[in-house]
Amino acid sequence: MSLEKTKIKSYTDLDVYQRSYKLSIIVCTKVIVKLPSAEKFGLTDQLGRSSKAIPRLIAEGFGKKHQKRGFHKYLDDAMAENNESIVSLCQIRDIYANNINAKSVQLLIDEYEIVGKQMFRLKQSWSKFS
Repeated sequence: MSLEKTKIKSYTDLDVYQRSYKLSIIVCTKVIVKLPSAEKFGLTDQLGRSSKAIPRLIAEGFGKKHQKRGFHKYLDDAMAENNESIVSLCQIRDIYANNINAKSVQLLIDEYEIVGKQMFRLKQSWSKFS
């Protein structure tokens, strides 16, 4: 096993991108579809937008990786969307426990908390990678 770090050539090489992308797919296919129609313009729209925005913002920011402030701005925006996704999932867990497995939702919340930490660390250390 090699301890050599792999060079980051694309946003798809970032674990935080891969993790947030997978989470957005799970949220859209397993959580949002189980919400009642009364939430169409509430939690459904908000969570759908925020969860999908995270990997998109990481990818868009990576395009500005040569500009420290540019990349940081996109990571800040992605962190805000991540926080919004966590709050929405907490609300779903607490309001719709009868419709959706609360333990499964908590696992998603835990994963989004990891994503938030990864983005924070990436923002702090990006200058070392470029």
